[in-house]
Amino acid sequence: MTSALVRALRGATTCEVDTPEEIAQATQELILAMMERNGLDHDDVISVLFTTSTDLTSTFPATTARAIGFGDVPLICASEINVPGAMTHCIRVMMHVYTTRSRDQIHHIYLRQAQSLRDDLRA
Repeated sequence: MTSALVRALRGATTCEVDTPEEIAQATQELILAMMERNGLDHDDVISVLFTTSTDLTSTFPATTARAIGFGDVPLICASEINVPGAMTHCIRVMMHVYTTRSRDQIHHIYLRQAQSLRDDLRA
């Protein structure tokens, strides 16, 4: 039996507008897709780092993750560097997990307009 390793999963998505409802929907959709695509259970998640582009300020993505059962997972939010030309209305995630998957079996998830950030990961 292969022992579990600590791996980091990346993901990103975008919002149409800066509202708590839109941020909640986009964040929850992304987190659930990351979990499902990588065959993860709640207990596999160690911690989650969220960043947002500087134009998303109406709520914390971590707050919305708690609504889908992540209240006992260490969560933190930060703001992305405001680089000229960077994607707007963007939520990025780095999720630390226990998994038996090798690096080449990890599926990083990019949804909505954020798919263009990683064209190399398209199936």
